[in-house]
Amino acid sequence: MSAPEEWEELIVDGRGLPPPEPMEHVVAALDRLQPGQRLRFLIHRQPYPLYDLLSRHHYRYETTPLAEGGFAILISPP
Repeated sequence: MSAPEEWEELIVDGRGLPPPEPMEHVVAALDRLQPGQRLRFLIHRQPYPLYDLLSRHHYRYETTPLAEGGFAILISPP
């Protein structure tokens, strides 16, 4: 699918949740993504296991540090 001009962005906030809850929430949200949607995942630490999963399934992602601490990971479908 080519990138739409305007993405609908879904937000999953995993900050402060104990493992494995953040991963469970983001994986469930990825399963629900529809065409034209992408996911913004907020987390208090780098989710290295998630990066491996995203790479294996050909998702595109970009990680940005947040000023208040933690990270925002913008995930787009393959």
